[in-house]
Amino acid sequence: MNSRDSHRIGIRAKPKRSAIEVVNGLVEWFREREIQLVMDEDTAVVVGVEDNNVQVCKKSEVPDNSDLIIVLGGDGTLLSVARIVGDLDVPILAANLGSLGFLTAVTLDDLNTLLGQVMEGNYQIEERSMLRVHVHRQGERIAEYRVLNDAVIHKGTLARIIELNTAVDGKHLTTYQADGLIISTPTGSTAYSLAAGGPILHPSINALILNPICPFTLSQRPIVIPDDVECIEVTLNTENEDVFLTLDGQVGFALRFKDTVELSRSPHRIRLIHCPQRDFFEVLRTKLRWGE
Repeated sequence: MNSRDSHRIGIRAKPKRSAIEVVNGLVEWFREREIQLVMDEDTAVVVGVEDNNVQVCKKSEVPDNSDLIIVLGGDGTLLSVARIVGDLDVPILAANLGSLGFLTAVTLDDLNTLLGQVMEGNYQIEERSMLRVHVHRQGERIAEYRVLNDAVIHKGTLARIIELNTAVDGKHLTTYQADGLIISTPTGSTAYSLAAGGPILHPSINALILNPICPFTLSQRPIVIPDDVECIEVTLNTENEDVFLTLDGQVGFALRFKDTVELSRSPHRIRLIHCPQRDFFEVLRTKLRWGE
């Protein structure tokens, strides 16, 4: 990206008061540089933007109309944007608005400096792998998702364990007897999977984690497998229980007995603009207190 080119910059902000001043500052910053902004309706309403330099559209339409998307909020805001970017390869610059923000590691103090570098074409892209998730019922595909962090199969409010018959590329792995199963990307390794006792993976590693939640037997531990497997199949073998598939902790789907969840690496990756001052290990130390 070069400042001499014509750009459209998308902005997606978490709907909170702290976003108002930041977004209005960005509107002024880009107006001075005669760069068109694209903003989703929710963000525009929260900040009260009325500017000829701002195009307002539906959230799902922001990636189609943007050459770069600035995300202001926490990791949840970034995850929601990542799912709608899909195969468009639009770079994302994610800045934190005060929550934990492991993925949104860019601070507001860093934002203007980094934006200046981006406009000059002086920036680095960090690619993150995604999961493609299909749900099959009686041989028919009934749902399809793409996630950045994880797909979680878990029981509802009852305390009974569930059985999940799991195969990798058609070969039986195990039948998990547990509260559920987390299938995580390296990016998601520092999220729910880590809380459930899984390993931390560097985001550049081409691997997936299968991590049972509170397994019935001590022999069922997290396992790391290559992400170039063709398919991971997880079939629900438990009847008469409320069981759900949750995507990135934000989207839920109710599963039935003998439903099969198929997972594989998505052919598309999310492109995050890297902040030179915030390497992965520094973020581990500052955000998760890792190593202390």
